[in-house]
Amino acid sequence: MEEKIKTDLYRYTGNSSKKTFFKNLITNEGFRYTYILRKCQFYKGKKIRKFQYIFWKILLRKYRYKYGYEISDAVKIGKGLYINHLGGITVNPKAIVGDNVNITKGVTIGQANRGKKQGVPIIGNKVWIGANSTVVGNVKIGDNVLIAPNTYVNFDVPSDSIVIGSPAKVIENKNATDGYVNNVV
Repeated sequence: MEEKIKTDLYRYTGNSSKKTFFKNLITNEGFRYTYILRKCQFYKGKKIRKFQYIFWKILLRKYRYKYGYEISDAVKIGKGLYINHLGGITVNPKAIVGDNVNITKGVTIGQANRGKKQGVPIIGNKVWIGANSTVVGNVKIGDNVLIAPNTYVNFDVPSDSIVIGSPAKVIENKNATDGYVNNVV
C-alpha cells in the first residue's frame, strides 16, 4: 500500500518526500481522495483490522460526496493514479485501471449490461482520459492512449493511439500521452 501511495504522490508532484506528502494531503483534493481510497483498499477484507477498514470506508464515502468521485474501493487500480479536477468521476467497481492513468472531470468508466460488449473496461498503462469522456463495456484500452475530451469509447483501442470525437475515431500516435501523462512511475 505504501508503495502505491508514494507513486500516486509522485505523479502529482514529481516528489514523494514526507513534507510533500503532508502538504498535498491537506491541499490537493485528488491526492487526498486517492490516499483514502488506497487505505480503504488495503484494510478491506482484513479481519484483524476491521475497524480501520470501517474508519477509512466512512471517510471515503464522505469525500465521495464532497468531491463527486464515485470510485469504489473494489476497483483494481495500478500505481500512479492521478485525478485532475473535482467532480463527476464514476468508475465501475469491476473495472480494472492500469498504472500511470490520469482521470479528469466528468469521466465515466462504466458497464454495458447487454450486447456483445457486455461487461466493464480494462484500462491499460499510461492512459489519459479527458474531461467528460465515457469508456463503456467489455473493452480493452491499450497502453499509451489518449482519450480526448467528450469522447465516447465502446470498442477496443490499440496501444499508442489517440481516440477523438463522437463517434470516436482512432489515430495511431507513438507519442500519444507525451505532455499529458507526466511523472511516470
